[in-house]
Amino acid sequence: MKKVTSVFYITAALIILAVLLGALFPVYAENLTTNLNAFLSTTFGWYYMWIMLGFIAISFFIAFSRYGKIRLGRDDEKPDFSTSSWIAMLFSAGLGIGLVFYGASEPLLHSYADAPLSNPGSEQAIKEGLVFTYFHWGLHGWAMYGLVALALAFFQFRKGEPGLISTTLKPLFGDRIKGPSGKAIDVLATFATIFGVATSLGLGAAQINAGLSHLFGLEESFVSQLFIILIITVLFLISAWTGLSKGIQFLSNANMVLAVLLFISMFLIGPTLLILNIFTETFGYYLQNLIQMSFRTAPLPSDNRAWLDAWTVFYWAWWISWAPFVGMFIARVSRGRTIREFMFGVMIVPTVICGIWFATFGTTASSVQESGVDLTQYAIEVLNFHMYDQLSFSFLLSIISIALILTFFITSADSATFVLGMQTTNGSLNPAASVKIVWGFALSSVALVLLYVGGLTALQNTIIAAALPFSFIVILMSISLLKALNTELKEIKKKKNI
Repeated sequence: MKKVTSVFYITAALIILAVLLGALFPVYAENLTTNLNAFLSTTFGWYYMWIMLGFIAISFFIAFSRYGKIRLGRDDEKPDFSTSSWIAMLFSAGLGIGLVFYGASEPLLHSYADAPLSNPGSEQAIKEGLVFTYFHWGLHGWAMYGLVALALAFFQFRKGEPGLISTTLKPLFGDRIKGPSGKAIDVLATFATIFGVATSLGLGAAQINAGLSHLFGLEESFVSQLFIILIITVLFLISAWTGLSKGIQFLSNANMVLAVLLFISMFLIGPTLLILNIFTETFGYYLQNLIQMSFRTAPLPSDNRAWLDAWTVFYWAWWISWAPFVGMFIARVSRGRTIREFMFGVMIVPTVICGIWFATFGTTASSVQESGVDLTQYAIEVLNFHMYDQLSFSFLLSIISIALILTFFITSADSATFVLGMQTTNGSLNPAASVKIVWGFALSSVALVLLYVGGLTALQNTIIAAALPFSFIVILMSISLLKALNTELKEIKKKKNI
């Protein structure tokens, strides 16, 4: 623990304070954060729409420009990980439990319960449900992740700077960024990482509990979730102790194997031909209407602004709040790749995979719904399992899903302890195991406290509120990165002319 910085102690104090307030005054905390979230969504919805589209524009510009040939490391450096392992790791960290949690439920809810534009249950609503799901899980979020990760990787591996969010702003503010303002930025990033991942762990524990209850009758309660989190904590701390190249890489590859197995099973058991046709048409609609959807602010009373705030604006803020964690992890595993390879790998591959995944699960759920079984009546964490009940090999599908949630759970927590270790040891590429274990216990403790007081909603809203100030930091990171890349290109040309 000798190498930890003041960011560690400041963040730890803030976490303890926030958890105590949530535990002692849960109703007040939830009401306060809900009202704050509603105000921010209504007031700054237009702002989120602009900046997220702007991140896509900047990302594609960098990828297609002359900057694309610059390598994240020395000019002769090779990638640390194979392409398949790299994709598996960035995919596991960037999506994790959410892919299983929302795979069937989000398209279904958009189509039958809370349709954004059309009448719920109509054929048009079914298509729009998938299009808006692609929109929420596609290019916007991954472009923003890519920019944050690229800035961190460039300054860390190309320029030899510490792997911290504050370091990426050095071209704009010089050495002043090493002072209190830089510390404040790193504390905000660490705070967002802790609570964002803790929320995900809480949701994962709830879904594992729901699945085990559905299959084996295990009681859905805090005690059950307590034991689930305790068991998984031991597993991810063992993984964290083994290090990045062993633990996380192995688990990420296991994630991909289980995800592919579940996907292929659903694709073959579900309405295969319908899935292929609906994916082809709806993904085409997504690409065709990307700009129009990106500027949709629903300003008039008849435009269903409540849906936009609850889904699209919420997702944009959620992606931004996760950027410190996911961006730092993606940067760490991307050393040695060119910027063009990096940007296309981070943006295009996950977007297409997400589209195929949601089309498969969403279309299957719609088919079950059309058969007369109302899946919308079930809570999100158990909806998948009720859908499986209407399919062949339902027990096997449920077991694979629980195993996938489990490995995603461990990978997310493992990745988070690594990133938190980096953030609180001045960007160390290999933070001490003791530091990672401290943060591992902190993550599990926060998740347990929040599950106990029923504060997941309050926590989620708090993270969304934190997204607003961090969005300004991402804008500054983008400007700083463009400035640094332009300078780097001039230096490369100068070396060639010597």
